[in-house]
Amino acid sequence: MPHSRRTGFSRRALLQFGSIAGLGIAASAVSRNSFGQAASPLKIGVIGSGHIGSTVGTLWVKAGHPVMFSSRHPEELAPLVQELGALAKSGAVADAIKFGDVVFIAVPYGAYPQIGKDYGSLLSGKIVLDAGNATARRDGEEITNEAKEEGIGAVSAKYLPGARIVRAFNSMGYKYFASESNRAGERMAIPLAADDKEALATASLLVHDAGFDPVVVGSLARAKDFQQGGPLYGQQLTAQEFRKRVEAVK
Repeated sequence: MPHSRRTGFSRRALLQFGSIAGLGIAASAVSRNSFGQAASPLKIGVIGSGHIGSTVGTLWVKAGHPVMFSSRHPEELAPLVQELGALAKSGAVADAIKFGDVVFIAVPYGAYPQIGKDYGSLLSGKIVLDAGNATARRDGEEITNEAKEEGIGAVSAKYLPGARIVRAFNSMGYKYFASESNRAGERMAIPLAADDKEALATASLLVHDAGFDPVVVGSLARAKDFQQGGPLYGQQLTAQEFRKRVEAVK
């Protein structure tokens, strides 16, 4: 929806959500009644502009957020950027990180160690929405086993030290993000996990603006519950239904 019609978090609602998260409530959602006057747009840098990155980034542009899409070949992103208009631009990965108030990582999980080596200093201190999933066929056995044994939140934090990581938009395929955004009736829930309450509040705002209801599963350690293969993965539920499922798998 255009920015002029977008409803975002009021500053008060955002701070209230941060306080709730700080109390350690494991499963919560921000109700539609929490939204007040539109918040200021956030600049978002997208690392990886394939299916997930381009789909979710497009939703944010349509909600009024400036987005810089990046890839190893940014010139190939020209058609996407032209189609989306003035709020969209493309650039190199380093440019997108510097551009963003928030960074969205949507690349194959096997690339995380290299991203950490190449861009770790730029990502340190940034709010990073982490949408990666590890699969053996694509990413290799080693990092896939790490994610299974240690939990994917802990592994992301290991490879991206200093980043304020929020696990988000990794719980299902991109086609559902495209088809279910701003659907009629109750919105589809998107699970989140993080240790940083301010980052979590910002991520919740962006989940809402993308057309979904954010549901906080818990700390970053609980991201394992909705990583690929986890009990909360692939659940196309409303926020109320998802909260019940979260309680059931504690």
